[in-house]
Amino acid sequence: MNLVKKIAISLFVSSMFLQSAFAGVDEDVFQLKKTWEQLKYKTLLSEQEKGFESLLTQSEKVTAQYPNKAEPLIWQGIIEGTFAGVRNGIRGQLAALSLVKDAKQHFEQAIKIDPHGSDGSAFTSLGSLYYQVPPWPIAYGDNETAREMLVKGLEINPDGIDANYFYGEFLFKRGELNKATEVLKRGMLAAPREGREIADEGRKKEINDLLKKIADKK
Repeated sequence: MNLVKKIAISLFVSSMFLQSAFAGVDEDVFQLKKTWEQLKYKTLLSEQEKGFESLLTQSEKVTAQYPNKAEPLIWQGIIEGTFAGVRNGIRGQLAALSLVKDAKQHFEQAIKIDPHGSDGSAFTSLGSLYYQVPPWPIAYGDNETAREMLVKGLEINPDGIDANYFYGEFLFKRGELNKATEVLKRGMLAAPREGREIADEGRKKEINDLLKKIADKK
């Protein structure tokens, strides 16, 4: 076999390996997404803590398997942040603080690898943490940083349902009701995400609930 044929075969094998690796990470991350949405939107709150604990273990394995990919880091951060929100009791609350700190670190790592990964979800998710967690010295909550991160997420994905929901919720909490209404209504018009029907349905319900709260305040 001449050198040209050897190089051609080598390049072909390498290409097939890379395609397989990308397919693997996409499938593994998709499974994390599907389990997350089942837990968040289809599981009783009293049963979510145990479920997210198990899902976090699964996500850690996926992240370790693909250390240079942004999407596993993003979803590990999302799972950590959601898990923190359902922890119960004093020990659970202390563990939640550790989880949101870990989530922040994972979102920041993902941004360094690929700021546009998962349509800017790292910026959006990081922004949501900044306005939901307590400020220093307990945690790192900061409304100015939250706004900055959320706006960056919207710049990358201006019509995304999650990007608009979290920015809308932030504006609502800040008392910017007219702007919040505008942003949330834009989120309701987001295109359906293939295979994410449960997440889309759940997020639209959250948007509608928030719009009702805004209407009650006006």
